Amino acid sequence: MELELIWNDGGRAACGYVGTTGDCVTRSIAIATGTAYREVYDELGEKSLKTPRDGVAVQFAAEYLRELGWTKHSGELSGFAKENLPPRRVICYLQKESGGGHHFSSVIDGTVHDTWNPSDDEYYVIHEYWTPPEQEQSDAMVVSSRHVSDSQKLSQQEFDKVMRRLRALDNTANNDASTEGEKRNALRMMQSLMLTHNLTQDDLEEKEDCHTQLARIACPVNGRRVCTWEVMLAYYVTQHVFPAVQFFRATRQHRSMFWFYGPVQDVENSIALFRELMLTIAAAAKLQYGGYSRGSGASYAEGYVAGLPRAFEEELGSSPTNREVEESDQMGLIHQRMLAIHAASREWLAAECGIRLVAGSGRGRYAHDPNAAGLGKQHGSKHQVNTHGRRKGIGYRAG
Repeated sequence: MELELIWNDGGRAACGYVGTTGDCVTRSIAIATGTAYREVYDELGEKSLKTPRDGVAVQFAAEYLRELGWTKHSGELSGFAKENLPPRRVICYLQKESGGGHHFSSVIDGTVHDTWNPSDDEYYVIHEYWTPPEQEQSDAMVVSSRHVSDSQKLSQQEFDKVMRRLRALDNTANNDASTEGEKRNALRMMQSLMLTHNLTQDDLEEKEDCHTQLARIACPVNGRRVCTWEVMLAYYVTQHVFPAVQFFRATRQHRSMFWFYGPVQDVENSIALFRELMLTIAAAAKLQYGGYSRGSGASYAEGYVAGLPRAFEEELGSSPTNREVEESDQMGLIHQRMLAIHAASREWLAAECGIRLVAGSGRGRYAHDPNAAGLGKQHGSKHQVNTHGRRKGIGYRAG
């Protein structure tokens, strides 16, 4: 049975941490044990003698969990599925079936609490897993990514104070008006504070895009073969409605999967809209031509997607007004912002999920029906895209 996902960063953002990271060990332990993210981060840093920002070796995580009284079990390389795990709280150490990737994830009452769902990838197997002490088995409390305890607030205040001090020293060290002695003293104090609090230069950087909370969520479609119009629809949703989101696609067993990744809320909304539009277009194609996966029905669906309303349509044949020039400048800034988010999302995808995307190619299919495509485009142009619609299931079958 497949595992559902609840997005949860373990309290990382609430603790003030920013930037791209591969912190699955810290996150999964913080979620499953109910311990403040910063406390887990610091403890693992002390054990591994390095920042946990980019991951922690398994032996240090195992040692930390053993000290908390958690019991380690062999996963026997079984698939990452609900039936292969005990109920309540579990911390899983996963490996790709090929042995090339590793990930820590927490599962609570059969639901994955993580920033992405490893069960969407068929090649992840359970190498080991940990269960809590018996007296804690009935404890169902989970630290939400949006919940901050009193002790965490206190540690956050201390952390903010340290970060302000470090940034002030960094400004002094890089200020041309500072003397050489002031620069040396500032660098020495920075190094001492960073070692004491297990921080790196990356933690000092305040890039706007680094504050974005990212996620990768899968959206399956029926059948192994993806229709051209479904790919066109994914491009439409990510380019014209939720431009901060990107997608890629692959197959899992006998099903095709679209993975949307980017800012959490935008990813969730883009999937909801993608599902709703797929259902609408497939139903319309089936009513008009009896199907949507080949022939005139597929051409109609492609035309429907091509006709959907686009934002910022260009008006040709007229000179731009001052207001239009200002709007163009604003659009340029927005475009730069989107590019920065895209770059951060791809970096996150590589660091957190172990995925580096490459371009693919496809093969041609049936003869195109221009009449059906024209009718679809006409119908699509009248469609009112509602980005606040409720999530809908895919209830149709491949024709």
